[in-house]
Amino acid sequence: MRRHILKTAVIAGILLAGIAAPASAEEPVKVVYHLSDGSAQAARALGNIRNHLRAAPDTRIVVVALADGIKLLLKDATDTAGTRFEPAVVALAQQGVQFRICGNTLAAYNIPPADVIAAATVVPSGVAEVARLQSREGYAYLRP
Repeated sequence: MRRHILKTAVIAGILLAGIAAPASAEEPVKVVYHLSDGSAQAARALGNIRNHLRAAPDTRIVVVALADGIKLLLKDATDTAGTRFEPAVVALAQQGVQFRICGNTLAAYNIPPADVIAAATVVPSGVAEVARLQSREGYAYLRP
């Protein structure tokens, strides 16, 4: 019995180690940026992402916007200085950054999907998307 418990524990440890093992050096780092706080956070995030890509250009980045964070991905949205977000978002999308916006938030704020910039994809739930990226696809979580 004791031997069986030890054997089961060793197998469980090996399986858990495989699940928690870091990505190999050949695999790109994957990061999800979670935005929920509005224009100031969005402006910080854009700067963080540009710096991130300068330092590690092979990083796979997904931005998930929900709650007040959706302002980044709406047509004609601006930062506190009046600069439109869309050109910066499009430039980052051309570098491979993916932008996702919460459908629940759009519905709650009565914003039609037509008001979302073309570089963004509507997902059913922003929080569910962040959780999925972390748990199922191994993305690291950042909240600027």
